[in-house]
Amino acid sequence: MVARIARAAQGAGRDPRDVTLVAVSKQQPWDAIAPVLAAGQKVFGENRVQEAEARWAGKADGLTLHLIGPLQTNKAKEAVAFFDVIESLDREKLARVLAEEVQKQGRSPRIYVQVNTGEEPQKAGITPSDADAFIAACRTSFGLQPEGLMCIPPAEEPPGPHFALLRTIAERNGLSKLSMGMSGDFETAIRFGATSVRVGSAVFGART
Repeated sequence: MVARIARAAQGAGRDPRDVTLVAVSKQQPWDAIAPVLAAGQKVFGENRVQEAEARWAGKADGLTLHLIGPLQTNKAKEAVAFFDVIESLDREKLARVLAEEVQKQGRSPRIYVQVNTGEEPQKAGITPSDADAFIAACRTSFGLQPEGLMCIPPAEEPPGPHFALLRTIAERNGLSKLSMGMSGDFETAIRFGATSVRVGSAVFGART
């Protein structure tokens, strides 16, 4: 997987070191995770706060843990305490609660805004037309400083235009990080500027 990421980066004229592999460990048994960890992987992605706490408690030293799934406001306290990166900020109520927890805990996980590039009603994320105003509100109203954007393109559409749209929104707002691309399209995402790719089945194999 690291070699495929490196080839994709080099093919796009990029330094492979500028692309981080986030190994999506959600729902994986520990016997699938352990060899990946032993091989040197240090960055993992999880969908749910409680599942991640159960999996990684006492095992997370030296690792970087990303929350990549939707975050309920009533789990914001635990998310701020546990995760190094929260990729799914998608509404003002959550921004307010995260900001309050950052102040209370004195701990500041890195924040990404999730953009619903396909404007799918069943999917979380700020619509592209609302993204600029939301990012501005995060900075001015809530004192949060998002470092990047995240998206999950519609499964039935070519991902390239969605990755290009996310990059455009990021550039317009002075954001340097792009979390985009999964097992089936991460090489395309790298061509469009992804700085991290969220890969599960291509790392661990299909879940049974």
